[in-house]
Formats: sequence, C-alpha cells, structure tokens
Amino acid sequence: FVAIFDCDHVPARSFLQVTMGLLVRDPELALVQTPHHFYSPDPFSRNLRTGPSVPAESELFYGVIQRGLDTWNASFFCGSCAVLRRSALAEVGGIATDTVTEDAHTALRLHRRGWRTAYLGIPQAAGLETETLAAHVGQRIRWARGMAQIFRRDNPLLGRGLTLSQRLCYCGAILHFFSGIPRLVFLVAPVAYLVFGRHVFNALPLTALAYGLPHLIHSTACNVRLHGRYRHSFWSEVYESCLAWYTAIPTTIALFAPKKGRFNVTAKGGRIEAPRFDARIATPAILLALVNFAAIAAGAWRLRLGAADVDSLAINVAWALHNLIVLFAAIAVACERPQLRAVHRTPVRVAAMLRLADGKTIRGHTVDLGREGASVSFVVKPQVVRRERVWLSLFAFGEERALPATIVARANKSLRVQFGDLALDEEAHLVRAIFSRADAWIGWDAHLRPDRPLRTFASIARVGFAGVGRAMSLTVRPQRRRPRLATQVRSEA
Repeated sequence: FVAIFDCDHVPARSFLQVTMGLLVRDPELALVQTPHHFYSPDPFSRNLRTGPSVPAESELFYGVIQRGLDTWNASFFCGSCAVLRRSALAEVGGIATDTVTEDAHTALRLHRRGWRTAYLGIPQAAGLETETLAAHVGQRIRWARGMAQIFRRDNPLLGRGLTLSQRLCYCGAILHFFSGIPRLVFLVAPVAYLVFGRHVFNALPLTALAYGLPHLIHSTACNVRLHGRYRHSFWSEVYESCLAWYTAIPTTIALFAPKKGRFNVTAKGGRIEAPRFDARIATPAILLALVNFAAIAAGAWRLRLGAADVDSLAINVAWALHNLIVLFAAIAVACERPQLRAVHRTPVRVAAMLRLADGKTIRGHTVDLGREGASVSFVVKPQVVRRERVWLSLFAFGEERALPATIVARANKSLRVQFGDLALDEEAHLVRAIFSRADAWIGWDAHLRPDRPLRTFASIARVGFAGVGRAMSLTVRPQRRRPRLATQVRSEA
C-alpha cells in the first residue's frame, strides 16, 4: 500500500487506523480517499473576512460531491490524504502523467480496470490553503486544464470499463471546469438589450419572468436543501466570476492541443507584509463590471429617448445589477489583507502548565497553537510581564514536554507566547500536539450554518461594495513598502 500526502499536509496519527480497514476487508478496493482539510483560510474567507459563517470553497466538494460520487463507485483520487493499493497502481502503470491533473486521471484508469474506490469523509490530515487570490487562480487554472486534457485524451464517455453512472459522474466533474465561457456570457448578456436593443430570449418579458422566476426560486430552494451548509447561495457565482476568464482560455486550448501546458506548483505558506490591491488579477472582473455599469447607463438613456420597452428594460437592468454585485465581490477578493504570521495558528485545547523563573507553576489549557507560538488560558492570572522568558509545558499523548517561550501579550487570565528555538524532539512534540491527535479535525463542519439565501445575497452585496471602496483606497493611497509573499512551502495541491 502507498499513502500519499502533499508536503503541506500533516496526517493525524490515526490516519492508517481509519483507512486501512477498508482496504484489508475489500481486495478489489484500490483507493481510500479522505477529505483535504485546511487549517488556514482561503483568499475569499481572509480577504472578505467572512469568517467561519460562510463555508470555504472546497467544503462543497469534500462535504457533498465526493460523498455522492462514492455512492456510484466514482469517488476519485485528489492527490493527497489517500491510501492506494500498490498492485492496483502497478496494473495501470503507476500515477498517470499524461495530464496535469494526475490524481483524477489515475482514478479514472483504476475504474476502467474494474477497481473500486472509496471516500471516507473523516478528515485525517490538514494542510494549507493558498494565501493569495493569484495563487488560488493559478491552482484552479491547472485543475481546469488537466480536466480538459482528460476529456480530450481519455474521455470518460468513450472507451471500455466504466459503468454508465461512472461515466456521468466523471463527465459532470470535468464539465464543471468548462463553466468559464458560459459564466462570461451570463455576465455580458444584459448588454445585448440595454445597449443594442436585442433580446436574449424570444418571449414576452412577463412570460419570461413567469417561467424564469419560479425556476430560480425552486432551484435555489433545492440547493439550500441539498447542500446549504456546505455552499451558501450565490457564492458559486462569486467563485466562478473570479475564475471564469482564467479558466476559459486554458480549457479551450486543451481541447485542441491537449499536450500543451505544464505542471505549475502552488506556493503556500508565507507572509503578506502590507495590504494591497492586486489589480492585475482583478482586471477581468473590473472590465466586466464597467461593461455592466455602462449597459445600465445606456439602458437609462434609451428609456429617456423612448426607445426601450419598460418591462424588458427592468428585467435586464435587474440582471445587470445582479452581475455588478457579484463582480464587486469578485473585485473585493483581490484586496489582499496582511498575513503577518508566517505560521498559522489552529484552535487546539491541550492541557498546559506555565513554569516561571522562580519555579512557580500555573495550570491552564491552550486556546490555539502554532509552531511559533500559542494562546493559553490559565485558572488564575499569571503575574508576568512582556518579554519575560518562561517555560510552557504541553501535555499530549501521555507525555509532558516543556518548551521555552517568551511572553508576547497578556490579558486577564490569558497569555500569548512565542516559542524560542526548539530542539528536534521539542518541535516533534509540538507538531504532535497540534496535528496528530485522532480527533484533531473531527468537528471540521460543526461551525457551518444553514443557508439563508436573501441574507446571503445581502452579505455578498455588503462585502462587495465595501471591497470596491477598499480597492480604490489601496490604489490611490501610496504604499511605503511593497507587500511581499515569502513562500515557505510549495504544494502540488
């Protein structure tokens, strides 16, 4: 058997205990995939400050889609946090290298040979999300290009070995990455009537509204019912609007030239020293927003001249306003917020004890932990001062290990400390305390709240308008120091 992890993923000590039973029990099972859990926020959560109330972009796939694929024996390898049977891997010639999404392509080959796969929805490893929108877009470009290459070179609708359900599941996963062009068409469609007076559908305005509005309400209600906790309404439009331009080109090229494109490694783990607006990555969204704004102005002018039907104009103006709100949110994501910590903290409750220079000890527990520091809550208020050197003992796996630390800040019964230079065994104990507990990520979806579509749309509008204002201020205001992303980890995810 072979266990595979990206270099930024750290498995829990229970990883093999949880996954190997399925492989031992079923000799025809080639793969057990577990979720990719991320302990750092993605660019959307961090730059828009949505917090845990809005599900991250990846949670729909690992919380809903992979579970559904598993029902039809179509869950696929995601490149990390998985165990594969060596004999099955050897039968298909090892990891596929014909496309830049080697993980999904390898799973497709396994399914063609009759092997089964399983998805176990229990997070047993954690890793880093991309820090910036540019890195996020670069990662998604590779995924889109790779899926288009699979569609072109090893089309799941063709060839032998797959069931009808598997063909449809793979086809659905691949076609998702072809949404760039349809999304771009949707974002510019109101221009046809507002500027040129051309209808985009051949029906009376009220007839189109009578058929279209119930469908929109019904589809939104179904989405809320099916996956409301894992993807709130309208957020898919924000994600797709950020990526549409960047995925439309590589997927189209891959259809005609599937051998083009190279494997780009995603940079993860770093520090953004100052706020900035990434105008380059936001340029498509800015241009689309200007187009919709100009279309609304043109529609108002045509109404004044009496050259427009009021009902048709109202529908298309509402459409363009909807596009503007979504595009404003997409622009806001490009406002990069500072990431001052080079190492992310994770909420961890571990028994701890503070040892002072005079030998006194105070018991407490950690609130969050990172490889460089911790926040700790104590039963009594510690009598310490800033920059005082102390020892912080962590109790994990029946072992106590005292780590050298310096007081950074204090508030009532809580302290924030920064660890000093750690020996290898001390760092190993700290990493085990943070990442290796069997229950470290069990409650990963406990914070997810039910979707409220109208409230969600209002929140998107709020962060969008605020983000555009922030983008303008960051563009106008001179920066004394150019922000720098100091890359520490490069991941293939």
